[in-house]
This record gives sequence, C-alpha cells and structure tokens, in this order.
Amino acid sequence: MEYRRLGASGLMVPALSFGAGTFGGRGPLFGAWGTTDAREARRLVDICLEAGITMFDTADVYSAGASEEVLGEAIKGRRNQVIVSTKTSLPMGDGPGDAGSSRSRLIRACEDALRRLRTDHLDLFQLHAFDAGTPVQEVLETLDSLVRAGKVRYTGVSNFSGWQVMKSLAAAERHGHPRYVAHQVYYSLVGRDYEWDLMPLALDQGLGAIVWSPLGWGRLTGRIRRGTPLPPGSRLHRTADYGPPVTDEHLYSVIDALDEIAEETGKAVPQIALNWLLQRPTVSSVLIGARDERQLRQNLGAVGWNLSPAQVAKLDEASHRPAPYPHFPYERQEGFARLNPPVFAAPDRAA
Repeated sequence: MEYRRLGASGLMVPALSFGAGTFGGRGPLFGAWGTTDAREARRLVDICLEAGITMFDTADVYSAGASEEVLGEAIKGRRNQVIVSTKTSLPMGDGPGDAGSSRSRLIRACEDALRRLRTDHLDLFQLHAFDAGTPVQEVLETLDSLVRAGKVRYTGVSNFSGWQVMKSLAAAERHGHPRYVAHQVYYSLVGRDYEWDLMPLALDQGLGAIVWSPLGWGRLTGRIRRGTPLPPGSRLHRTADYGPPVTDEHLYSVIDALDEIAEETGKAVPQIALNWLLQRPTVSSVLIGARDERQLRQNLGAVGWNLSPAQVAKLDEASHRPAPYPHFPYERQEGFARLNPPVFAAPDRAA
C-alpha cells in the first residue's frame, strides 16, 4: 500500500481507505448500501489491515450512529493500528439543535462519536456540510478547543464549495486556529466537477482530497453496460435519486472506454476507475466500500500498478464534459490558457 500525506499536514494516510457506510444498515438509504454487523465488519477490518489500509471513515448520520458503533466494535483492541475519521453536521433528528455546526452541536457530536467508536480521540473530524447559519469563527473556535483538549487530531470538511472553504481557511489563518487539512469530495470518472474550482484550491491551499463514491454511486462496478437493463441486485434501483446525477450517454461512453482498457490490462472495471483517481492531483486517499470480502478484495486490486499515459488519456477524453463558466474560456482560448495552464500540468501536489 502506498501512503501519502493528507494535504499539507503531517498525517500519513493510505492511498485507499475504507468507507464504513455499509456498517449498520439502518434506513432506506444506508440499508440499501449494506447491513454489515460487527462480526462481518471485524473480518473486513482484518483484510484491510493485512493489505495496509489503516484509515476507516464513517459519519454520525450513517445509519443513525450504527456505523460508528459497528466500526468501534470492529477495531476494538487495535485502536493504535488505525486512523479513525468521522463526520458531523447533517441532521441527526428533528430538533433545532440536531443539525449544523454550532458550538453545542459540535461538542455533543464529538462526544457521541467518541462513545460510539469506543475511543478517546478522533484522528480526523470533518464537517459533513457547510452550516450557513453558524458564524465561521464559532465553528473554528469550537474545533480548536476540541483539538486542544486532545479529542481531535486533525480537522477537515466535506461537500463545501470553494468560497466556503476559503472563508474558513482565511478565518483560521487570521485567528490562529488549526487549518482544515482535508476535503472529502465526490470525484469519479462520471463526476469530474471537483476539478474546476476545488482541485486548484486544494493545490494552492494544501488540502488533501479524500474521495467518496469513486465508482460513481455504484455505476462503475462493471455490472452496467450499454443496451442492457440495470441488474436486478443493483442498489441503484433504490438509491439512484440520492446520489450524483449522470446522463446515460455520458455513463455509457465512460463504460465503453473502461471495457476497452479492461481488455488491454486484464484488470476489472472498478480497479481501473479507482486507479485513474489515484493518479489525479491532490488526491490523498480514495474511499472504497464493500458489502462483503469479495468486493473488498477486488477493490484492493486497484493499487500496485498504474494505467499507461495513453490509457489515462483515453479515460480523460471519454469522461470529459464541457467546462462551465467562468472556466470555458481558459479551456478553449489560447490567451486564457497561457495565463492558467491545466492543473494537471502543475509540478507540485498537495497530497
């Protein structure tokens, strides 16, 4: 397993990490993801550690806390071997204090996560969404106090826009609070919006990307093909409306390219999709999920090799979408492009 710095921090994380959204299995969304119990989870953690996967990511909202509970049971007795990452801010109830990033909510969420995970500290504590109603300074002061108390080692965010990240980083710099080191983002061959604003920001500011749903919300598993119906067992039957949208034609163009490269390399479609991500700038770690041992072992085959430049170019072309404003002049017009070369040509990486 390759290990990379998480952004500009000193924390080393594996190129592949395990997403524990399949643990617990409560509710219409997370129940469709998976229903892994503590015994099964412990076996998956065993396999991860054998392969060098040391970071495990969860969130309080995953199965209403059950994911954290199952993960806590699965890592019992080997806490010092793992990096525990969790998230908060999304609603955990209907009460006025059950959502957001207020001081009281963050402190309570941290304490609840520590209890459910059976640990005395969180290696990475991330805000799952931006809370426009709570002052940024209040959020940063609270996170600072949790770091100083030893309950949190590093902080990050997830699903923030560029201005939300920069406002937070600027306030942290001004007041001497710990800076966010990670941004957990959606990024895949069928969802490359991350590249337009958030990736250049991450390069400039030293944020490491932790990628969620790298297989396009289950669309790049190798089971979906042009001209064939959605497989009966696909979770997309129940969860497609929850996830990132993609048009059928764009999806099939990417799958066609993946199938061609699968024939050339002998690798599985998901392994190729994951390997492409591992070669992108700013990517510190890609989260893989698995409902069983077979899925996990297949995803582990994404490391230890690299796509050729020609294969990367083929995937880039198949997955490319026209740039939105204000980016399209920089993509199409020479004068703009000379001022801002493509981010992929940058010599330095934040991760």
